Amino acid sequence: MDRRDFLRAVGLAAGVSGAGALLAACNANERSGGGALAVSAGGTLRILYDGTSQRLDPARSQSLAITLSGLIHRRLTAWKTSADGPTTVVPDLATDTGRASADGRTWTFTLKDGLKMSDGTPITSAEIKYGIERSFDPAFAGGLGYHKTLLEGGSAYSGPFKSGDLASIETPDAKTIVFHLARPYGDWPWIVSMPAFAPVPKGKGTDAGYDTSPVASGPYQVASYTKGVEIRLTRNPNWDPKTDVARTGLPDEVVMQLGQDTGVSAQRLLASAGEDAHAFGAAFVNPAQLAQIRTNPAAKDQLVTSKSGALAYLALNTRRDPLANVKVRQAFQYAVDKTAFQIASAGSADLAGPIATTLITEGIAGREVFDLYPAPPNGDVAKAKQLLAEAGYPNGIENLDFPVSTDNNDADKAQAIQAALQRAGIRTKLRPLDEDAWQAVVTGNDDNAYDLTLGSWQPDFPSANSNIQPLFGTSEIGNGGYNQSRYSVPEVDALIAQAQGTVDPAAAGKLWAQADRRILQDSPVVPLIYTRNSFLHGSKVGDFAIGEFPAYPNYLQIGLAK
Repeated sequence: MDRRDFLRAVGLAAGVSGAGALLAACNANERSGGGALAVSAGGTLRILYDGTSQRLDPARSQSLAITLSGLIHRRLTAWKTSADGPTTVVPDLATDTGRASADGRTWTFTLKDGLKMSDGTPITSAEIKYGIERSFDPAFAGGLGYHKTLLEGGSAYSGPFKSGDLASIETPDAKTIVFHLARPYGDWPWIVSMPAFAPVPKGKGTDAGYDTSPVASGPYQVASYTKGVEIRLTRNPNWDPKTDVARTGLPDEVVMQLGQDTGVSAQRLLASAGEDAHAFGAAFVNPAQLAQIRTNPAAKDQLVTSKSGALAYLALNTRRDPLANVKVRQAFQYAVDKTAFQIASAGSADLAGPIATTLITEGIAGREVFDLYPAPPNGDVAKAKQLLAEAGYPNGIENLDFPVSTDNNDADKAQAIQAALQRAGIRTKLRPLDEDAWQAVVTGNDDNAYDLTLGSWQPDFPSANSNIQPLFGTSEIGNGGYNQSRYSVPEVDALIAQAQGTVDPAAAGKLWAQADRRILQDSPVVPLIYTRNSFLHGSKVGDFAIGEFPAYPNYLQIGLAK
């Protein structure tokens, strides 16, 4: 799934799926009669997707590492998801997850032996370097770009066709690739799992056509791509499963059917007639469909639910009075009725997802559980009013501007927040906007464009870094950044830089947990819930599992039963 689609689905319909009462999260293929569905090699796996296209050019892709792009493209590292613990980084094309210099600015990787692409090109350090360099060219923009500012000289580089060689990526021999970073960065092993680190044969990918016919390094290659209709993947004869710990490559073919109506897809999957028994839905199951499934016990075997997912939150613009006052912002922590938000999100608390009290999402290593503002789930109005009075607002606050997206049910969720705030004496004016207009307001450069808004965030990679820095780093204010609270504290920026530069994951985790607490002391956002997501699959689809992170099935492990 493309990251933008994922954020729209999670952010604009946060919690609209889930069925904790139906099926324990991540029970993959537990059958009502006991045991798991036995899968084997062979068959055609079908993916029912409501979008009309997918980015297959690794330079232009924002796809999660465990979705369709990961079936076509390998990277230096990959993700290992688990229902029982945080997602971990594992070697993919590389022999390990990277070796850092003492200062954390230089990372070295060695490639495995005998790797080849679908066209027979040996996978060497040169193909990986070229693939990364391509991603800097504006003609192939749009993909995840963390590496573009992290690599030394990357900010001034425009790709191999215009700028030639990027000196901060060295290839001393065919099996070694060395990255020189502009600053220490302990999460570099996660960064090299992103799409742009897939190999591309030199001379390929010089035009837009590469987006529909890339050269593959994973278990599947693109056989055909008809926009709005389907993408058909067949086996890559040069993929060696012995070198790949992330992918099982069991189906003979994978077909993504595009432009599918989600309601119709759900009915097809539940019926599991013919080829639909070998299919799954890429979209979240909506509340109405979940209600139907509740009356159909047999359907439980075809539903998989995440434990939790994206962080849904209320952002408070810290650069606008009276929200510049920390006590006013802390009053919001007690005024908000999180139970009402759950019900507005999905009709019930169990469907929406668990209440959130921290910024780091569940399933991320190093996360600590705490609650700086303990209150009943429906809030503490008296405490909220007390804080407002201490801040100089004994009569409450009037006319806070509250822009809200009109997509999905964000308006319902905003109304639940509005009603709770009003009980505490905080009165808001909802401003409905379409999705594009809302994005322009909350990620634009005008600090006075709004007072508060609803947000949701699914990290790009399984590190607290990806929770904290994009939402609270000063560099992410405006210019399309997601620091919607306009929060800027030098101490926090320094803590972010320290955590990012810490190579040891355990030590970094402690720093990120410290940042989580420090930020919430300032209350720039009110954590609401960790959204819960559900997916349907046909009766013959096995190893269909959602790990602790992300709240999405791992395509790379799915197989079919006979």
